[in-house]
Amino acid sequence: MTNKLYYEDPSIQCFKAKVIEQQPNYVVLSETAFYPTGGGQPHDLGLINGIEVTNVEVIDGEIRHFLTNPLPDNTTEVNGQIDWERRFDHMQQHAGQHILSAAFEQLFKFQTISFHLGKDTVTIDLNVTEVSEQQLMETEQLANQIILENRLIETKWVTEKELSNYKLRKATSLKENIRLVIIPDFDYNACGGTHPISTGQVRAIKILQTEKQKKAVRVEFICGERILTHLHRKQQVLVNLVSILSTPENKIMNATKNLLTQNSRLEKQVVDLSNSLLAYEAKELRESSDKTTITCIFENRSMQELQKLAKLVIQETPNSICILVSNNQDKLQVVAAKGNDVEQSMKELIAHVLPYINGKGGGNERMAQGGGEKIITSEQLIEKAISYI
Repeated sequence: MTNKLYYEDPSIQCFKAKVIEQQPNYVVLSETAFYPTGGGQPHDLGLINGIEVTNVEVIDGEIRHFLTNPLPDNTTEVNGQIDWERRFDHMQQHAGQHILSAAFEQLFKFQTISFHLGKDTVTIDLNVTEVSEQQLMETEQLANQIILENRLIETKWVTEKELSNYKLRKATSLKENIRLVIIPDFDYNACGGTHPISTGQVRAIKILQTEKQKKAVRVEFICGERILTHLHRKQQVLVNLVSILSTPENKIMNATKNLLTQNSRLEKQVVDLSNSLLAYEAKELRESSDKTTITCIFENRSMQELQKLAKLVIQETPNSICILVSNNQDKLQVVAAKGNDVEQSMKELIAHVLPYINGKGGGNERMAQGGGEKIITSEQLIEKAISYI
């Protein structure tokens, strides 16, 4: 069994150990300060004899350290070095989760049913369907008060029989090797993770947002250094917005709302102008054609525009068929529409011409469309359609 130094002293950053087993992609040591993935806490990273540790997992009862490169043959002893910044971050987040979950439990009897420590944020799922803003604020205040008091965080190994001496926040299914993480007079919880020695080292807790998850509420939060990182990122965004909008910080919200309103109004104007332009183009096409077969070639027009234009053309020419083609870089797009008095199927017409461009498409009897490769020219494609008509 590997001696778990991370339980003896979670502040150990460097250690020496003997090699028990060596495989091409992992190594097992006599003792280790590398925490393996478990209990919602990610594994540690670092170096073993200068070789990068990419993963640490408990597999078949042994702690395996996966390396980017194998150790030299016949290596018997190694030096390990923990990525302390990552480890301490995990310790802050994990202890913060205990504090926040205990605060929800103490104030409102909300139980934590799951926990995830992510790269940027932490989440807990509460066994309730709704949490109010007031409840979130009160819970955050209590959690930060516990941090401010700098209470000790104790760990203790107990037997199943001894569990009855402690008021656990959440029952454990473990029968042996039970490790309690204790914040005296506040939280008692069975946990295998690493934690700082006092609540003060968590520094602070900030709830970010909540999200409904079926019959639970997911609370997303951050602790410690992550709050500073989050605050710095938000501050940079705010500073940039102040500069871009030329507006004081306290008026950013109103300026943004005004900008969105103006943008919505401009978008509507663009749509109206586009529709007016299409109506004018349709009129031009009708007046310049023989009224029975109306065709035109465009450059880089969207399929939606072609469809709208074809529909406008045939609205006032019930005896006509409209065929529109657009050159879009290395592709051709084609739309065919017919007036009310035309019997021919546009779906059949498109199905006839698409093979000439290895194209695909669809539609109905009144309007059909498709696109394909520039195997032939736009003019030739229209000629194929007219000859079929």
